[in-house]
Amino acid sequence: MNLRKNLLSKLFLAAAVMSLMVSCSKSRDYTNSSRATGWQMNSKEGGFQYNPKAKEQETGPGLVFIEGGTFTMGRVQDDPMHDWNNSPNQQHVQSFYMDETEVTNLMYLEYLDWIKQVFPPSDEQYRRIYEGAVPDTLVWRNRLGYNEVMTNNYLRHPAYANYPVVGVSWVQAVEFSNWRSDRVNELILEQEGFTSRGARYDVQPGETFSTQTYLNAPSVAYGGNDSITRGGKRSESLLKRNEDSTNLYVQRKDGLLLPSYRLPTEAEWEYAALGLVGLRNYNVYRGRKKYPWDGQYTRSGKRRSRGDQLANFKQGDGDYGGIAGWSDDGADITAEIKSYEPNDFGLYDMAGNVAEWVADVYRPIVDDEFNDFNYYRGNIYTKNAIGEDGRVKVVTADSIVYDTLSNGKIVARNLPGEIYQVPIDENETYLRTNFSTADNRDYRDGDKRSTRYYQSFGSEEDEELDDSKRMYNSPRHSVTAAGDEQEGDLNRQYDKSSNRTTLVDNQVRVYKGGSWRDRDYWLDPAQRRYFPQDMATDYIGFRCAMSRVGSKSQKAKRPRH
Repeated sequence: MNLRKNLLSKLFLAAAVMSLMVSCSKSRDYTNSSRATGWQMNSKEGGFQYNPKAKEQETGPGLVFIEGGTFTMGRVQDDPMHDWNNSPNQQHVQSFYMDETEVTNLMYLEYLDWIKQVFPPSDEQYRRIYEGAVPDTLVWRNRLGYNEVMTNNYLRHPAYANYPVVGVSWVQAVEFSNWRSDRVNELILEQEGFTSRGARYDVQPGETFSTQTYLNAPSVAYGGNDSITRGGKRSESLLKRNEDSTNLYVQRKDGLLLPSYRLPTEAEWEYAALGLVGLRNYNVYRGRKKYPWDGQYTRSGKRRSRGDQLANFKQGDGDYGGIAGWSDDGADITAEIKSYEPNDFGLYDMAGNVAEWVADVYRPIVDDEFNDFNYYRGNIYTKNAIGEDGRVKVVTADSIVYDTLSNGKIVARNLPGEIYQVPIDENETYLRTNFSTADNRDYRDGDKRSTRYYQSFGSEEDEELDDSKRMYNSPRHSVTAAGDEQEGDLNRQYDKSSNRTTLVDNQVRVYKGGSWRDRDYWLDPAQRRYFPQDMATDYIGFRCAMSRVGSKSQKAKRPRH
C-alpha cells in the first residue's frame, strides 16, 4: 500500500512539475517573440504585426527565373560594322525574372480591351488614352512593297494572336508594363480576400487600381471606394474583430504583392540571352557563346533536327527564310512564339523573330569604370507629389496629364488612380554622395561637365548650352499644341539644320537581338543598336522583366560531392 502511495505521489509531483514548465514556457514563448525586444509579435493585445507565413517571391505570370551572376558583357567577336560601341566589360547582374516569350499580339490586345472598357474612346475625355496605346500598324507599309495584309491584320487577326507585337514604341512598352503590374497585383488582392470579388471587371474611370496608390494611400485606392478595398471575405472578418484599420490593407511588409513588371536593362537582357549556365564548369564558363544557343552556327547539329534553322532572320538579299521546304526557317516575317528551341534559361526567341526594347538610354560606351553592378543608364528619380492637405495627390478623371511626343503622338502620362510623380529635390539629395540630381541620363557622358566648354567656377548651373557646346549635336524637333487642345491641332517644327552630327540624345533607347529583318550578325546578344523612344518599327517588340526580392537562388546550395 505504501509503495502504491509513494508511486502516486511521485506521479502527482511529476505532473505538477510538467504543468509548471508548460505554464512557464507559455509565459516565455520565444518562438514568436522579437529578437530585439523579447516582445511577442502578432499578439492579440497589440504590438508589432507581421506575416509569419510570408515566403520568398512567387514567380509572376509569364515569367522565368534568371539566377544572377557575373559575365562578360559586350563584343568578343569581330566588329565588321566598326562602330566599337560594345567593348567587353565585366558586369554582375542580380537575380531577376524575365518573360518566357516576347509580348504577343494577344497579350497586348487584352491591354487595349481593358483601356477601351474603362476609358471608352467614344468619350472625348478619354479618347487620347486609347489612341496613345494603340500600336502603329502602318509600320508594315513600304514604298515599293505590298504589305497591306499585315497592316490590316497583323495586330488583330487570330492567325497572328501568338506572334510578337510590333509597332510599339518604347514609351508604349513601358506603359504596358505598368498596366500589367497593376492587374496582376489586383488579382492577388482579390484571391487573398482583401478586395471584393469580381470588382476588377466593373471599374469606373476614377476608380482604377494602382499598386503604388494602394501601398501608399490604401484608403483612396479604387477612388476611395471602401466597398471594394474592404469588400473581401478576409477584410470582413478583420472588421468583425475590430482590429486596427492598418491591418485591413495589405502592406509591403506582408510580402503578398509582386514588384513591378518593367523593361529589362541592357545588362539583364544580354545576360539572359546568353544563357551561360549551359557552359558552366565548376566556377568558370567553358568559353563564350556567339548566339543564345551553343555553337558557331545558326543551324542545328542535333541528329533529329540537323540542318534546321535555330531562329528566323534575313539570310541574304531577298532571302528572308530560305528555299521553301524543310530547310527554311519556317517564317518570312515574324514567327509564332516557341517556334524554336529555348536557350539554357528557358527563354524563347532571344535571337531572331523581333528585336526587343530594353530600358537603357543609348550611349556609345558602357561606363563600367564607374559601375559594374546592375548597370543601367536612364535613372530619373521621382517621388510622390504631396498636396496641401499633406496627402498624396492622386490623378483623377479630370486631371489627366498628356505628353506630346516628338512625332506628334499624344500619350497619357498618368492614368486616373495613380499618384502624381515629381522630381526629387534638395530634400533627397543634400549631402549625398551616391546621387545629386533627379535626371541621371547624362551622367559622365552628356552633361555640362562632360563637355570641353565646362567651367567649374562662375557658370550658372541651369544655363542651357547652345548647339555648338552640346555633347551630342542631335536634331531638336519641336511639337506644340496649336489652338484648341481638344481639336488636337499641332504645330510641328522640324529641325532643318544641316549641321547635325548624330542622332544620339536622351530620347533614344537601346534595342537588342536580331530580328526577321536582320542578318545573323545581329543575332549575337552583345550587339546593340538604338532607336527613338517614341517611334516604332515592324521589327522591334519587347518582353517584360521583374526584379527578384530576397535570396539570389530559388534553391538551397548542396554539396557538389
